[in-house]
Amino acid sequence: MERHLDVEINSVKQDLLKMAGLAEASIDKAIKALKERDASLAQQVVVEDAAIDALELKIENACFTLLARFQPVAADLRFIMAAIKIYNDLERMGDHAVNIAKTAEQLTTMSQLKPLIDIPYMGQMVQEMLRNSLDSFVSLDAAKARQVCESDDLVDGLDDGMQRELLTYMLEDPRNISQALNLAMVSKNLERVADLSTNIAEEVIFIVEARSIKHRFGEDSGERN
Repeated sequence: MERHLDVEINSVKQDLLKMAGLAEASIDKAIKALKERDASLAQQVVVEDAAIDALELKIENACFTLLARFQPVAADLRFIMAAIKIYNDLERMGDHAVNIAKTAEQLTTMSQLKPLIDIPYMGQMVQEMLRNSLDSFVSLDAAKARQVCESDDLVDGLDDGMQRELLTYMLEDPRNISQALNLAMVSKNLERVADLSTNIAEEVIFIVEARSIKHRFGEDSGERN
């Protein structure tokens, strides 16, 4: 017979996956709004963030109820502790998507500084990292989680390149400063989402191997203290 705790843990897992799906969709819409200069789509991202926040509260209540009712140990306890961190990471991803959407809305009022190639590519990489981190969570695949951690360096490199290129635009013509700063913020928000996906992957390794690998793949972004 399936334990009641197992049923409740599976419910938390399903809600986390639903929350991750919403976060990924928000990031996708925010990048699309930026690329297509679609202010209405950008506003949609802002409005839909409420659904992510609502799931965060639901999962938070469920996790603390499980801790109080069942006093879990070993793998069950590790899962719940990891879930608490993961829903926080997903909520922050939603916030970063909102930041990108708001920036996209502002940029619709300005002439385009440069063709948007690097940022959509970075967005694809970040979304893949998020999907893979959640896949590793569902299957408890530590090897796949490690691949996510290693991918973070690629996104960091893209962000560094974007920041340098945009700085060049600003130095060449002060009229470029406003647009360049906005694009730099988008790049940095995507880099933060990659960091948060890495956090999730690290939690998967913690669940599976009962050990922390934090800081072994480079410095944390400061998203989590």
